[in-house]
Amino acid sequence: MLVVRLAERSLKAARRWCPPRHDQIVALSSESVAAWSGIELVERLTGGARNEVVLARRGGRRVVVRQSGRSLPALEWELDLLDHLASHGIGVPRPIVTDDGRRHVDGVHVHEFIDGRQPRDRRDWRRVIDVLTTVHELTTGWPQRPGFASSRQLLSADRGGDVRLDAMPPEAVRAVRTAWQPVLTGPECVVHGDVNAGNVLVDGAHVSLLDWDEARTDVPWFDFASIPEDVAVPMDRQTLVTAGVAWEAATCWIPEPEYAARRLAELSNRSG
Repeated sequence: MLVVRLAERSLKAARRWCPPRHDQIVALSSESVAAWSGIELVERLTGGARNEVVLARRGGRRVVVRQSGRSLPALEWELDLLDHLASHGIGVPRPIVTDDGRRHVDGVHVHEFIDGRQPRDRRDWRRVIDVLTTVHELTTGWPQRPGFASSRQLLSADRGGDVRLDAMPPEAVRAVRTAWQPVLTGPECVVHGDVNAGNVLVDGAHVSLLDWDEARTDVPWFDFASIPEDVAVPMDRQTLVTAGVAWEAATCWIPEPEYAARRLAELSNRSG
């Protein structure tokens, strides 16, 4: 009953703080992509819960158009990261510049379409883990994304990225910080931040990681929190899952309050 009351109280608090939703971003139109000649918008894609993502065509080829809700410095950080990873052979969306050489226009950016399917077995997920590990190695010491904060920083700071600990009830803040403590080991690197089957494409032996909107610099272990249970992970699974649930409760508090309240209730159950 205590867990239920906490979740209900937390949901009310989150709603009071809730700003304009990400999905209220102006819908993409032909004017949005005018800087890329020859692009024809086709249909909105699933995924991209906080950003509009649209399938388009250009010269008979499929491309993907995204509208980012991030600040321009945070978006530049993301695009710099994708360039770095692509240059080392990591499968990521590759930006297509405008006719005059820009990577984005007012948050709109265009990427090459990536073929593949979602991971479906342990072999696929082991490949995903291998790619994530390489990403972490390639980005150790990478600067923090502008406006974001790592879980270590959030032990004392109250906001960073989508995390708004200052909007959460004090008991919820204590719960998420306590859940993060056991994973705060090792150097920080870039974490994808939203590893799930919908953000992974497998094409033969090649793995691509999509949707880096929630990427930040942090300890690497958060990227393994949602790996399927039948696949080995590099840290105690229960510790990872608990930390991941806590992060989702904190990062979804403002943009997705109902989901955040459910995750907070799950965290309370996991923590006893």
